[in-house]
Amino acid sequence: MGGVPSKNKKEEKPIKNYVSWFEIPAVNFQQAVDFYNHIYGFEMEKNVNGNYAMAFFPAKNGIGGAIVAGPGSTPSDSGPLIYLNAGNDLNAILQKVEEAGGRIVMSKTLINKESGYFAIFIDSEGNKLALHSKN
Repeated sequence: MGGVPSKNKKEEKPIKNYVSWFEIPAVNFQQAVDFYNHIYGFEMEKNVNGNYAMAFFPAKNGIGGAIVAGPGSTPSDSGPLIYLNAGNDLNAILQKVEEAGGRIVMSKTLINKESGYFAIFIDSEGNKLALHSKN
């Protein structure tokens, strides 16, 4: 029982990203899809199967996620806060939040020079989320 690690034990690598997937719940699925399509300027791929629907954020590299609707998908402004990548300057996305049916809770705010900026908003479904950018 000491401080010498076993040579037979596989060395564990530190986890690079602590988020591997995210889902944003929606009641009005199409309204939520339209909201994110508008603020990001993309078109989400949709998969509707019975009582469940998903629309996928187009992530080629990095962490992916989806808008989800169906039993158990309840929007909330409390609980964990997801920070979405806002690219080079979060104001480009943040300025589209209200025109897409959301509201801004906290405008662009400096964290520190190394970490960049964040802002908090409520989406069209009532979910509280954040945006993050280095500039």
